[in-house]
Amino acid sequence: MEASAAEQPSSPPPHLGDHCIHDGDFVVLKREDVFKAVQVQRRKKVTFEKQWFYLDNAIGHSYGSAFDVSSGGSLQLRKKVEEPTSETKEAGTDNRNIVDDGKSQKLTQDDIKALKDKGIKGEEIVQQLIENSTTFRDKTEFAQDKYIKKKKKKYEAIVTILKPSTRILSIMYYAREPGKINHMRYDTLAQMLTLGNIRAGNKMIVMETCSGLVLGAMMERMGGFGSIIQLYPGDGPVRAATACFGFPKSFLSGLYEFPLNKVNSLLNGTFSAEMLSSEPKDSTPVEESNGELEEKEIAEQADEGNIVDAAENNAGEQRPMEIVPGDPENKEPKEKRSKRDYIQEKQRRQEEQRKRHLEAAALLGERNADGLIVASRFHPTPLLLSLLDFVAPSRPFVVYCQYKEPLLECYTKLRERGGVINLRLSETWLRNYQVLPDRSHPKLLMSGGGGYLLSGFTVVSDSLRADPSFKSCTGALDPHKAEEPAAKKQKCMESAS
Repeated sequence: MEASAAEQPSSPPPHLGDHCIHDGDFVVLKREDVFKAVQVQRRKKVTFEKQWFYLDNAIGHSYGSAFDVSSGGSLQLRKKVEEPTSETKEAGTDNRNIVDDGKSQKLTQDDIKALKDKGIKGEEIVQQLIENSTTFRDKTEFAQDKYIKKKKKKYEAIVTILKPSTRILSIMYYAREPGKINHMRYDTLAQMLTLGNIRAGNKMIVMETCSGLVLGAMMERMGGFGSIIQLYPGDGPVRAATACFGFPKSFLSGLYEFPLNKVNSLLNGTFSAEMLSSEPKDSTPVEESNGELEEKEIAEQADEGNIVDAAENNAGEQRPMEIVPGDPENKEPKEKRSKRDYIQEKQRRQEEQRKRHLEAAALLGERNADGLIVASRFHPTPLLLSLLDFVAPSRPFVVYCQYKEPLLECYTKLRERGGVINLRLSETWLRNYQVLPDRSHPKLLMSGGGGYLLSGFTVVSDSLRADPSFKSCTGALDPHKAEEPAAKKQKCMESAS
């Protein structure tokens, strides 16, 4: 691997900035329209699109660089190749006389396999396929481009390394396993961030079961400023997609979590710290991301203080229990010592988690959140009606659901309850276009649906207006009870006389 790194045409710069790839960074691999999120680790084999390679040679290069996968699994920085102009091409004017009988290609599969075994690059294989095709020159120019594109996709192993972002990760999840993000399309996620007024300095509440994708999108837009309170069902939050963003530790200071089953007690005023300590916290569920981040990678990045607390628990359970076979006399003390260390570490993590829960409860108790985002697999009506009490007046809220019927019921309940305005149930329509010279048109395949959104704004409800304390604060604003200014009184008296 060191020898292949020395053959790189350009060496890594002496000072690596944020635009360069570092060891331990989370990156997104791209090949054609396929994406996969992985963590950069030296001497770690990565499998992508039925090919394996190492990411050692990518360290130090800029994001967006393209690499060729050579023999042995090493990456070679790809040079920009100038494509031949249309003037040098010999193209036919009609494809009607071309017969697809499978005999136009002189090279057999054994010949192509022999070329691969010799280490010939994909570009040369494609060029030989063109030269040995008897019908290539008779094809039209568009047909030739289509043929070359098809062969390059099959024989050229080009991998582009991108920096993770909300758009890239949402496209990746929606294409690979949309069920893990509740079939939320990337344009719908963008609408959620806009309607929810997600910005730096906000105090947001989020309840999502989308593998942490919505949470990561909010953290990216807020840029580490402000606070986010995540409500989670079960034993712990699932943040597999959030880990793929690779946020720095500074982003985690404003991230809080609170169990969903304690929300009612917080609303009723019966919540106490003893309720958290009585909960068993033996393990936290970790949802494996959709092929782009393995469970082992999540556990390894937890050692660096990453936000996947669940993976940190699993990694902590595995590492101390590893015992190197050796002297039988020393085996038992090592087991006892590792078990004791494991229990102490587990208690320390539980105490830290309990403190964070109490801090989240204090923030929720202020009931002045700047917005609410709900995107879960549960019915949205009971969630929204309970969580709206934590949101300050004149603040936005957005609810996502894959189907519109639950949102219609939620819409009706909100109208009956009051305290909200500008309710709107919407669905975005997305169509991709192919933009090429002389052949731009909508693509034949398009998404059937990306989910539905219910949005609105909170206002002061009638029940709050009946509160005497609220009346005392707003009594001076009542036009019927407010005293007239002195200047206006004097003017009225002069007109009467």
